[in-house]
Amino acid sequence: MEPINARSMLNAAASAAATVTIADGQPRIERRRRLSPAALAVADQKVRKAYSPIVIAGGVRIADFLLIGTIGIALYLVYVARLGGFQWGYVAAIFGITAAAVISFQAADIYEVQLFRGQLRQMTRMISAWAFVFLLFIGASFFAKLGNEVSRLWLGAFFLLGLAALVGERLVVRMLVRSWAHDGRLDRRTVIVGSDKSGEELIEALNKQKDSDIHVLGVFDDRNDTRALEDCAGSPKLGKVDDIVEFARRTRVDLVLFALPISAETRILEMLKKLWVLPVDIRLSAHTNKLRFRPRSYSYLGEVPTLDVFEAPITDWDLVMKWLFDRVVGGIILLLALPVMALVALAIKLDSPGPVLFRQKRFGFNNERIDVFKFRSLYHHQADPTAAKVVTKNDPRVTRVGRFIRKTSLDELPQLFNVVFKGNLSLVGPRPHAVQGKLQSRLFDEAVDGYFARHRVKPGITGWAQVNGWRGEIDNEEKIQKRVEFDLYYIENWSVLFDLYILMKTPIALLTKNENAY
Repeated sequence: MEPINARSMLNAAASAAATVTIADGQPRIERRRRLSPAALAVADQKVRKAYSPIVIAGGVRIADFLLIGTIGIALYLVYVARLGGFQWGYVAAIFGITAAAVISFQAADIYEVQLFRGQLRQMTRMISAWAFVFLLFIGASFFAKLGNEVSRLWLGAFFLLGLAALVGERLVVRMLVRSWAHDGRLDRRTVIVGSDKSGEELIEALNKQKDSDIHVLGVFDDRNDTRALEDCAGSPKLGKVDDIVEFARRTRVDLVLFALPISAETRILEMLKKLWVLPVDIRLSAHTNKLRFRPRSYSYLGEVPTLDVFEAPITDWDLVMKWLFDRVVGGIILLLALPVMALVALAIKLDSPGPVLFRQKRFGFNNERIDVFKFRSLYHHQADPTAAKVVTKNDPRVTRVGRFIRKTSLDELPQLFNVVFKGNLSLVGPRPHAVQGKLQSRLFDEAVDGYFARHRVKPGITGWAQVNGWRGEIDNEEKIQKRVEFDLYYIENWSVLFDLYILMKTPIALLTKNENAY
């Protein structure tokens, strides 16, 4: 049989799910689904935030590099440089040994989180790799006829102290990783779609794997007949596929894994249209499929082959870069904006009675409700904390100062406190809409199919939609649809440079594209 390109089906699924269309006025996503007692029991369990194994392994690499380099330089300064003066050759040798050590550790496969949990296996590999690096250096020095120029005492001390430090570091890492594993921070919390024989085989295959990080929470299945098992290989049936969205918003879910055969394409596509709004990985299990795909189409959960359908946006090192960008750049902008914020606060206080700031409930990451700070722009006795009534042109509720700060978006400056201190906003991202935001009589998620997909990342003070003019009052379907389209484009194409570009373009957009801001 000729290999089949799995991407053709998956791309069809993606485009079917990602198309933004105007609904017909009927709610497409229920406000709050009532979960089964079994699902509630799992969702109510205390769950800690997950740590990325990729970031942990990368952090250990960086720690190894800094630790080895610091020991080599310290020994050189204390012994060699003090007696014979500074020599750049030693610095080059230290850098070479340090880089070679990290590369050798990588080749020995000791940068795996599962291996960090053990002791004997990682220690023997590390000691062997460390000894190999020094033997390599000694051999290179011999053939380059540099043996007389290298201090044997420094080299021996570097080897022994470096090895002792690495062993000590690995013991600390082992303790931390075991603690994180005990708290569930390293588990990939997984739900299975398909509570039948295929689901049983998939769960059994996942459970058989040694040192697996997959933690199956339960199974979901739409069928109510005998084909849907209430207990699937020891995992309880938690509800229907529609319940997964609400379940994933009540507790941490990292992976949705379909156990359905690939021949059930229509059913899978219908389910994906419901689930793609979640910030989770979605994969299709291929362990029972008779069809043969191209090898590069597969990714693996241990030894279980899967086909990637959707990936959670901004994860691992991207998430670290995003966090650093928000804290560092956000902190600098906050310091620069403090004088302006003080003047705005004084103007608000002199203009009308009431507090300077107010808090408003907005949609945050994964649909959670967050409190967002803003400068008060309405008269205090006419405050609308839920934003049930949209501010319109010449709205009598808006104060004189409020009209100016809304037009220039100065009322948004206190959200820098959300970015820098609370961490529930980013500098750049989809704007956090009010939870009761409406288009005429319909809530936004009732007006645009797939609206909640914009909440797969943390919301931001400014965003791609805003710098392209889609800000301010929403009085027709095109305005909310365009916002969602631009937000989804941002999520799929995120990068630090894209964030920086949007941030630099924001002041220009505020001055030139503010016709809808009242």
